[in-house]
Amino acid sequence: MPIPVVEGERLDVRKVRERFGPSLVKVKEDRGETFLCVETGRLPEVVGFLKDDPELDYGYFSECVGVDYSAWKHERDLPGRFEVVYNLMSLRHMSRVFVKVAVDDGQSVPSLKHLFLGAEYPEREVQDLFGVVFEGNEAVPGERFLLPDDWVGFPLRKEFPLGGEDVVFALGTTGPAVEDVAAPHAGESFEGKTGTEDVSGR
Repeated sequence: MPIPVVEGERLDVRKVRERFGPSLVKVKEDRGETFLCVETGRLPEVVGFLKDDPELDYGYFSECVGVDYSAWKHERDLPGRFEVVYNLMSLRHMSRVFVKVAVDDGQSVPSLKHLFLGAEYPEREVQDLFGVVFEGNEAVPGERFLLPDDWVGFPLRKEFPLGGEDVVFALGTTGPAVEDVAAPHAGESFEGKTGTEDVSGR
């Protein structure tokens, strides 16, 4: 059954608001999904409450993702350069909720790997690609998670340059960099066409 609604408000939102008060900074409904924007320091408590409350039972961890809003010029849900979003599922109600926190450079987000073992690798991926540090799930110094250990920078940050690098093949020849080759494909708009027969075969 879907998450109960009490006096026009979802039960999960109502219970988090009653329990954590102003630490629930904002509630956002967008495209049928519910986002709970919370203070970064209260993240483990809020998620632990959602998980352990028997009426809510958000015991399934779906994913953790990061977003860099440094180039975003529109309205924001939270201050801070980055947002980290946890996607939780209640199998009891077949209901989903997203918990969002904000963080700036030099700040950290409390890890949730002690609540969900499945959060360890996604948090490490966000750290490797965005440079967001998760307290209690920090990277080993000198080691990257997804990237080569000698990689410099964080490729999903907005200031990271687009393009590619030369690929050295087995015989010592060098392949073209990404920016040297423009290969249109089905679904990509080019010269005013999208998914044309000569590209997609349709």
